[in-house]
Amino acid sequence: MSSTQAISSQRVKPETFIDERTALTCIHCGLCLVACPTFLETGNENFSPRGRIYMMRQLQSGRVGLNPLSVRPLDLCLGCRGCESVCPSGVHYGQLLETTRDFVERKFDRSIFQFLLRRAFVERVFPYPWRMKLALLPLKLLRALRLEGLLPKSLRDITALVPTGGPVVKLPEFSPATTAQKKGRVGMITGCVQSVLFSPTNAATVRLLNRIGYDVVIPPAQGCCGALYSHTGRLAKAREAARHNIAVFDSPGLDLIISNAGGCGSTLKEYAHLLHDDPQWAGRAKTFASKVRDLNQLLSAQPPSLITHHSSLVTYHDSCHLAHAQQIRQEPRALLKAVCGDRFVEMPESDMCCGSAGSYNLTEPKMAAQIQQRKIANILKTGAQIVVMANPGCILQIQAGLKNAGRGDIEVLHIADFLDRQSNGSK
Repeated sequence: MSSTQAISSQRVKPETFIDERTALTCIHCGLCLVACPTFLETGNENFSPRGRIYMMRQLQSGRVGLNPLSVRPLDLCLGCRGCESVCPSGVHYGQLLETTRDFVERKFDRSIFQFLLRRAFVERVFPYPWRMKLALLPLKLLRALRLEGLLPKSLRDITALVPTGGPVVKLPEFSPATTAQKKGRVGMITGCVQSVLFSPTNAATVRLLNRIGYDVVIPPAQGCCGALYSHTGRLAKAREAARHNIAVFDSPGLDLIISNAGGCGSTLKEYAHLLHDDPQWAGRAKTFASKVRDLNQLLSAQPPSLITHHSSLVTYHDSCHLAHAQQIRQEPRALLKAVCGDRFVEMPESDMCCGSAGSYNLTEPKMAAQIQQRKIANILKTGAQIVVMANPGCILQIQAGLKNAGRGDIEVLHIADFLDRQSNGSK
């Protein structure tokens, strides 16, 4: 659309949806620009964190209405929070983005395609493991009949991200520690995508925790952590998910709650903020969040017995919400270096987003592909034969990118699978 064409804006009732004081902590210094994947790809200030904060304030004040041009910068944001890691003012950009997206999703009329994609697919399929299994059946059939190539390219690009092979591993509700000296009892979040597409990774996680002395409890009634909802502007549903999980894991016998997915862990740790205005749940949310740990935090503090030699070159990709939201960077590296020694090699721009960003590679496939190519180029620079990470979305995105680049020979592993393979207790 040219700048001379009129853009019709939806008239909405003025509403306060961001904390103006939080927004004003941005001093527009520009340090966030080099940490923002979409700015690096476009060079467009509107697609930078400070540009987006300016747009948020314009929308809240009513100086700008809701229209495709004002919403576009917000949609194109990955929500990677790389800007938070470099911001000298400590701007809570993730909170500003989520509450603004919540406002947009409640007030802005999207195209039929985007509405169906976001509501009927992302919101009503991904957070429900049994629905995901059903949704994968047609894809499994197409692959079995080798008919996937008949799909339109837009659908092929989406299905290429999804593995369908391998049985789902059913985990017991209770797995006892396998050491003589027990260290505690932990609850484990199995995740939506993780439990369907990466259930062997969850099994590896349980084994590792058992080997360092923890009993592991997996409540069968647990649900989506709420990350898919909060990242896409559906905060009411994210709060419902938080309340449900707090109630399910509200057991006095649980010392900690463990997540092995960067995106899930970030949201779980932010339950206290998500429910801070709910007098009934705020205290329980704070207690729950204080118990949440990423798997890497536990393993690096009490490493399992590992086979400390590795012949292949290994590199590490930082999950955005593990590195930027949870500030967990050194723990996984320490574990990998313990195994690999000088066979571990750092990746250029290791903490730059891969383009997955939850459902972003479905809603914004063009930009996701550009960012994916940058990540693949950086992986290839390392010469590594194995790429390790700690988030299911990243694994899917990077596997697809390597395959597209003709480098499907490079193995992509969750750190739990890598360490389980190297554990002296592995079978």
